Amino acid sequence: MQHNYLLKRAPVKAFLLAICIPFFASAQNTRGLQQQISLNDLSAFKNPTPNWSIAGSVMADYNKPETMTKKDGQGILVNIHGKDKNEDIFTNMEHGDIDLSVDFMMPRGSNSGIYLQGRYEIQLLDSWGKQALTSGDLGAIYERWDESRPAGQFGFDGVAPRINVSRAPGLWQNIRIQFQAPKFDASGKKIANARVVRIMLNGVTIIENAVLQAPTRGSAFANEAAMGPLRLQGDHGPVAFKNFRYSTHVGAYTVDGSRQVWDSNDKPVTVDVKGEPVVFRSFVDIPGKRVTHSASVGLLNNVSFGFDLEQGTVYQIWKGGFLDASPMWLSRGDGNARAIGSVISLDDKPSLALIHQDNQAWPDTLEKGIYRQKGYELDEAGVPTFKYIFDGININDKTTCDDGKMLTRKISVDGPAAPKDLFARVAEGSDIVELGNGLYAVNDFTYYVQLDKGVKPVIRTSAKGKEMLLPIKNTDKGSSAQYSLIW
Repeated sequence: MQHNYLLKRAPVKAFLLAICIPFFASAQNTRGLQQQISLNDLSAFKNPTPNWSIAGSVMADYNKPETMTKKDGQGILVNIHGKDKNEDIFTNMEHGDIDLSVDFMMPRGSNSGIYLQGRYEIQLLDSWGKQALTSGDLGAIYERWDESRPAGQFGFDGVAPRINVSRAPGLWQNIRIQFQAPKFDASGKKIANARVVRIMLNGVTIIENAVLQAPTRGSAFANEAAMGPLRLQGDHGPVAFKNFRYSTHVGAYTVDGSRQVWDSNDKPVTVDVKGEPVVFRSFVDIPGKRVTHSASVGLLNNVSFGFDLEQGTVYQIWKGGFLDASPMWLSRGDGNARAIGSVISLDDKPSLALIHQDNQAWPDTLEKGIYRQKGYELDEAGVPTFKYIFDGININDKTTCDDGKMLTRKISVDGPAAPKDLFARVAEGSDIVELGNGLYAVNDFTYYVQLDKGVKPVIRTSAKGKEMLLPIKNTDKGSSAQYSLIW
């Protein structure tokens, strides 16, 4: 049953929102995964072919299909095809039950896979932005194969992800797989099928409780067994891996409708986006602080962002579900709502500042009286434009998403030309790498910033490493700054 609990507030009218039960899980840390696969060299693997190597850094092209480069060093396992035969790689380590977490990077159009016990493939694929998912997409359990079946039905028993939280080509992603191996009695007879307990992609649960009755297509072994090596696919396309962490303890877990986060008198309350954007006011807790004047905006195609009305800042972006508002409504309530999905935390410093000197630090907060929030207006599609006054300048701030792949933010002056020393702060991270054609990778390839052709940002040292600033440019069409976030 759906309940109309929550309001979408706009300057002129309000709409009731339908609430549905969530199927997303928040990102789990790797604290319990104490074992690692060393990537100082290739000694952890059996007879690696020349397409596999160890590197210190890699770069996978965002635009050019199946293109990856590397630099010398340690810590990253890389598959780049050469002229010789390109083959899969197997670990010396063999496993039964396993809880595995690994970071990976793929270029545009690439294809790979992780075979549990060398038998059951979890698909790796560039599925960025795809709407209709299959068992061949990123994070899926690949299908079994039987050519004795009717034509068109050779492939069967694959499991598709229930939502797409894939990131753009060339960005680091994380997959966590919790797997229970098949069980055998003393005579060797199988008494329990293998099972994928859970697969989480970029912190979001995409598959749960999937029974594997037999190996998937392309298994390295015809039989099933209690133990087997990890196998990484190397013959389909470039891929890089780092931070292999695992445990051999996998707890029992079922999805039967009886699992409760709250007590028996409470039900989870979520805000869903259906058919039109949603603007939702609440507190939101982020690392180190509580945003007390947040407007969370859920756009179409499962893309959302958080806007701090006190700072004029886009402070987080995410793909997946929209909001878990249970803390607002259950028990005594504390006014807090949580993003549901794969979240990238940005920064909650003010978006605008007057920078008079090159070494002038960006302010952590706004001086009293310099900023005044004026609410927001909705366009015909329901997308808000936030309005505020900064140092006497009227600002329009609008963030849009056209295709589910990126957010485009435009900050424009409503009135006279902007002063020449007015800047917008676009990004901050450990590093900001220029990739050409206005594209920049931020914070070790966590996300991209795309600028229009010919726009030159200011990239300078900050407390966290680097920050990117854009001047509010004055043209005959007005004063503005625009950039896109891609992830």
